[in-house]
Amino acid sequence: MSWDCPLPLTGSERIQMAHGSGGRQMNQLIETVFRSVFETEQTVAADAAVLTLPSDRIAVSTDSFVIQPLFFPGGDIGSLAVHGTVNDLLMRGAIPHRLTASFILEESLAIATLNTLVQSMASAAQDAGVQICAGDTKVVERGKADGLYITTTGIGWLPPDRQIGPQQIQVGDAIVINGDLGRHGIAVMACREGLELELPFASDVASLRSPVLGLLEAGIDLHCLRDLTRGGLASALNELAAVGVGMDIEAKAIPVDPAVAGVCEILGLDPLQVANEGRFVAFLPTDQVAIALQILRQIWPEQEPRCIGIVQSATPGLVRLRQPFGSDRLLEMLSGEQLPRIC
Repeated sequence: MSWDCPLPLTGSERIQMAHGSGGRQMNQLIETVFRSVFETEQTVAADAAVLTLPSDRIAVSTDSFVIQPLFFPGGDIGSLAVHGTVNDLLMRGAIPHRLTASFILEESLAIATLNTLVQSMASAAQDAGVQICAGDTKVVERGKADGLYITTTGIGWLPPDRQIGPQQIQVGDAIVINGDLGRHGIAVMACREGLELELPFASDVASLRSPVLGLLEAGIDLHCLRDLTRGGLASALNELAAVGVGMDIEAKAIPVDPAVAGVCEILGLDPLQVANEGRFVAFLPTDQVAIALQILRQIWPEQEPRCIGIVQSATPGLVRLRQPFGSDRLLEMLSGEQLPRIC
């Protein structure tokens, strides 16, 4: 009986188990795919990055991304992994500073695909004003992952007097959103399920750095911010109402692209429960709404920022949707699994 123990193929065009072994192939992958793209003063062969932050107050957020397909109209898992975590930092009013990125790679994933996604991450990080300073890779057997999973952790710094969060919401606050709803979830679902739809739009995945910091730099007194990801506007508002306030939302004020509304109607979905990746809801004093909307339109002229409602005390914990013809209904949080794998 003879034993056959071949050397690993160093020129492979696909991920192999040896790429996660800690040896030569893994180091080649890190050097050629990751470090060459994310190169900064911190990307050296050390166990941790050392950061100097301009404030003692920091915000930290971490998120995992398991979306299928890896590429979708308007974005991909790489750009999504950057924007998703950066946007979570911005929702606390933090200035995004650095990201870490961890990759779970499936054996047989094309290295060309990985290269494309890493380049997309680098471009998204540049747009968001952050650097990717540390990371990790692991490889799992074929069939144990959907090609690629990414986990990103973000660190941002907070000015000493900045307090933005659910506990800051006040009765009488205006409720503002920065654009139309439902694009991301519908674009991803149509692509994943192979729906023969000629969609005139793409996912809204984007960094919210410019609109959020634009509002703050203009002196807008933002009490609370929340990005409208899984569960959409409906889930976000219900989560925030749980602090003990009620909300009245005007249905006719909420912008939804006609094509998104049409697909939702066909599939029996509520666009207010569909995921977004470049939209947020802001709570601010009513006397600042006009200037806030003006700022948002100047920063993103192609979007439709709107004031959609007001915080009230009559129905604590509940969100009422005011219909155009005078009737009301409760806007309920998403229940069950409606759009899996949208982030």
